[in-house]
Amino acid sequence: MSISKSWLARVSVCVAVALSPVASVPALADGQHQVAYETKAGRSRQATVQINPADLQCLAEALYFEARGEGVQGQQAVAEVILNRVDHPRFPKTVCGVVNQRGQFTYNKNARIREKGTYARVQKVAMAALAGAPRTLTNGATYFHARGVSPSWSKRFERTIRIGSHTFYRSDRRLASN
Repeated sequence: MSISKSWLARVSVCVAVALSPVASVPALADGQHQVAYETKAGRSRQATVQINPADLQCLAEALYFEARGEGVQGQQAVAEVILNRVDHPRFPKTVCGVVNQRGQFTYNKNARIREKGTYARVQKVAMAALAGAPRTLTNGATYFHARGVSPSWSKRFERTIRIGSHTFYRSDRRLASN
């Protein structure tokens, strides 16, 4: 395929994606959702689960604004942090409580979602996370920050991994300050 035809094919795909209706999260009867995700062993798994619509919206918005430029693995890692916080005694007990906790996430909660296709993709990541996808990427992280910033709290916690442009930390193991 010539370079111009290849370029035209890529542009056509981009236009088709941009103009296509936003894929909504498929709901079954009684608000249940059919969710597919991969396990750590690389096996595909499907589950029908009940997902709180408010939790799904809060998690999807947080992923969109905090990690939309990341690959799927980076988005999954941010979702893990949020769900790890929900399970942690020092944080709110709901997804929306964690996401809306003052001073914890940097995005403007009133910002508009402009990339509908990207939002549909992060919704799928959020749904899989809420459906119980394994949380094995961040080794229990409850904090993260973007590369290029160095928050003061990062020195107090154990760094677990770097994925994409984010660095992840676990708060249960404080480092000695010698």
